[in-house]
Parts: sequence; structure tokens; C-alpha cells
Amino acid sequence: MTHLNAGDQAPDFKAVIEDGSTVQLSDYAGKKLVLFFYPKDNTPGCTAEVCDLRDNHSALLAQGYHLLGVSPDSEKKHQNFIAKFELPFSLIADTDLKVIKDYGCWGLKKFMGKEFEGVYRTTFLIDESGAIEEVISKVKTKEHAAQILK
Repeated sequence: MTHLNAGDQAPDFKAVIEDGSTVQLSDYAGKKLVLFFYPKDNTPGCTAEVCDLRDNHSALLAQGYHLLGVSPDSEKKHQNFIAKFELPFSLIADTDLKVIKDYGCWGLKKFMGKEFEGVYRTTFLIDESGAIEEVISKVKTKEHAAQILK
């Protein structure tokens, strides 16, 4: 689980998104950012999560939130995922796990009796000054936008 808490400064990052360009935390200075970490493109839970965020994108924008997803998938996988589900936000291709680990979203997980390392589904609400407003560690994939907008 993440070591970051509300009130902490969000770790800076510079990473590649689906189109090969780079994005960094400072790009969102003066804006509110929903930085959400998820395990893998095209899996049932992750698809439900991004589709809920897509379907509520205008409500999130109306509250001033910009969205940016992070997973270990490649740029090409992200391109396909975005096209398939018509996602209106970018996804970081964190293939080297740097951003994921900096935010404390990587570690030992258990699924169907097997232990493995993977991404902890976690969302950070980051304010205009780069401080973490809230950490959502119990993400409800089908109701994630409601958790953010509450």
C-alpha cells in the first residue's frame, strides 16, 4: 500500500503517455488532477473503472478535475485501450514501474490463492499546488467517479 497521505506533496514525475509524448506533474500546476493507478488494460475491473470515469468525464471536468491513468502497459496497448473504449483522457505507459513505485502502488498481491507482485489500484486527488488532497485505496471500479465527486 502507498506510503503517501493527504497533505503530502505528490511525487513529481515525467513519463510517456500513449502517443509517445511526455507528461509531468508540473503540466497540471494550477489544475486539479485525478491520478489513478490500475493493473492492466482490457481486464474486467480495469475496463469497468475507465468506462465509469469516461461516462462521468464531463462531471469530473465540471468539478475542475483532469484525469490521468497509470499502468505498466505499453504505449501501443494504451492506444488500443483508448480507441476501443473511446477514453477522453491519457494513460501513462509506466513500463519501468517508476511512477507506480514512486507513488507506492506496487507490491505483493494475492489472487485466487497465488501471490504475485502487481499494481495496487489506487487513486490520488492532487490539488492545484501539487499536494495530495485524498488517497482512495478502496476503489470501487463501477462507482469510481462517484467516489471522486462525493
